[in-house]
Amino acid sequence: MPFDPRNTPLSAIEARVLATLMEKARTVPDSYPLTLNSLVTGCNQKSSRDPVMEVSEGEAQEALDSLRLKTLSVQISSVRSTRWEHNFPRGIGVPDQSAVLLALLMLRGPQTSGELRINSERWHRFADISSVEAFLDELRERSEEKGGPLVVQLPRAPGAREQRWAHLLCGPVDINALASTSSPSTGGNASALQQRVDALEAEVAQLRATVQMLCESLGVEPPAATAE
Repeated sequence: MPFDPRNTPLSAIEARVLATLMEKARTVPDSYPLTLNSLVTGCNQKSSRDPVMEVSEGEAQEALDSLRLKTLSVQISSVRSTRWEHNFPRGIGVPDQSAVLLALLMLRGPQTSGELRINSERWHRFADISSVEAFLDELRERSEEKGGPLVVQLPRAPGAREQRWAHLLCGPVDINALASTSSPSTGGNASALQQRVDALEAEVAQLRATVQMLCESLGVEPPAATAE
């Protein structure tokens, strides 16, 4: 039976942990599955996150244990370390493309189909916006037998040209409240400077994860991270 958010919705931290596992599986496969420390670092990134969170190791571990009971995460233990990976597409019963869109909505908040296509470039390359919308429509029209809809299209926000989408994995959402908030990248066009900053911060996060993995394999303490 696929995961049904109507009966056991995800908490905000569970959603962040799950989406971070999904993101790192796609963007930094060499350091995946993730250790708890690497996962916490990913959850608390300042870039590509809405909202920005401060998840502790204890909160992340509790979320992982809960996700495992929901068959959405898997623990992999070895002599050197315990690592975690997601089981999202199979656990919730959706194709990989739909899982990518849901993870992006969990990480970045409501987005238009155009924003989702841009933000998914490092995860999966959709042919065009129409293909993104086709998967979103499938998620919106998901049958009750499979657990019901997993996304909702929000009313058009004041001054916006496109409607945004939100996920329902944490339960029902206040559609009017979400629709009244401004989109993080107005009109789907983020500034070139912000795009460069996001790209650089993503590269730094990837380098940190690689250093963490190397230090763990060598049995040495990783260097202390500087404040962002």
